[in-house]
Amino acid sequence: MSSDNARDHNNQDFTLESIFGVKGKVALITGGGSGIGLMFTQALAVNGAKVYIVGRTEDKLETVAKTYSQGISGEIIPLTCDVSDKSQIAKLYEHVSSKESHLDILINNAGIMSGNTIQTEGNGANELKKTMFDDEKNSFGDWDDIYRTNVSACYFMSTCFLPLLEKATAHGHGWSGTIVNTCSISGQVKTMQHHPQYNASKAATIHLTRMLANELAQNGVKIRVNSIAPGVFPSEMTAGESGANQKSFIPKDQFEDKVPAARPGKDQDMASAILFAVTNTYLNGQTITVDGGYTLMSGK
Repeated sequence: MSSDNARDHNNQDFTLESIFGVKGKVALITGGGSGIGLMFTQALAVNGAKVYIVGRTEDKLETVAKTYSQGISGEIIPLTCDVSDKSQIAKLYEHVSSKESHLDILINNAGIMSGNTIQTEGNGANELKKTMFDDEKNSFGDWDDIYRTNVSACYFMSTCFLPLLEKATAHGHGWSGTIVNTCSISGQVKTMQHHPQYNASKAATIHLTRMLANELAQNGVKIRVNSIAPGVFPSEMTAGESGANQKSFIPKDQFEDKVPAARPGKDQDMASAILFAVTNTYLNGQTITVDGGYTLMSGK
């Protein structure tokens, strides 16, 4: 009897579709209308997932749905919501629940950075107090706004959607509902990079990811929670704007001496990272750093 007839091998289990397949999966991505969120959206929708993209600006979401739904096997569905508002998150859950029996993938990608850069170098304690405390642009309100979107929204979105995510685990054989939080290498490096409020929030997101993963596991809830820490990728946050297609651009030559990869990240780099994070059902409580080697040079 041949090995093929005897099924002595499991070669079929190693196909790309088997390992990284998301066809038919239901995903929700906050901040899915530009930058890294749009990269996530395309990676999933092009490969057959139904993707709800969530943001505050309806026309941006509509532009993404119209532009990137052409000739793909999945869907992109825009939904407006301010994820820094708990009542709006609750309404979003009710709406998605009315449309879907389960949610396979939740990606908490919405994030903001303060426009207030802070001088963190100085000659002695008195000078540092002037730049890091006395300067009026350094305020509790600035810190609170960033934490509300970058940390608190991840917590409330994740905990609100637990029932739908758990149903995905029961719905799909060999699949577990999964949450992915977008953090940043800014939450890993030891320097403030002149925006300590942002860096501290992303460090908090990394730890929140691990705490959520632990608490769910301790309570017998089979939902995986991981995070992705991007380096420099084109987005409205890094480039300052998006084009008509909601894509941003960063010149390659700005990073030739700053990153071992000698370039900013590409859409495909982030696409392969998210496909790995959502499909690897043995990955839980981890942060995947995708930075072209930046943290190697920074000394982390």
